[in-house]
Amino acid sequence: MNKHQRVKKNEDFQKVFKKGKSFANRQFVIYSLRKEDQQEFRVGISVSKKIGNAVTRNRIKRYVRQTILELGDDLRPDMDYIIIARHQAAAIDFHTTKKSLIHVMRIAKVLRKK
Repeated sequence: MNKHQRVKKNEDFQKVFKKGKSFANRQFVIYSLRKEDQQEFRVGISVSKKIGNAVTRNRIKRYVRQTILELGDDLRPDMDYIIIARHQAAAIDFHTTKKSLIHVMRIAKVLRKK
């Protein structure tokens, strides 16, 4: 993910939380907010310290970023996404993480049809 594809500022996070819609499964919660004037999607990732130590949190974030990179062409480009990892995300590998994120994105209807 490039720098312009990231949600970094707290005010942007809060805007997505307050105005966006949330969808969840056991491992992840996704907030999505439609932005009319946006050319590319943006993603923010949040992994709480309650989930594990720094190694665990960084592994989860790497898995999520790689999944977003692989699904980039299928995601709607006019959206901001916030992905929050739940406690069960610490115990799963990359392929399970990818399947879980695809599942919750289908629930949110943000994946384009192939």
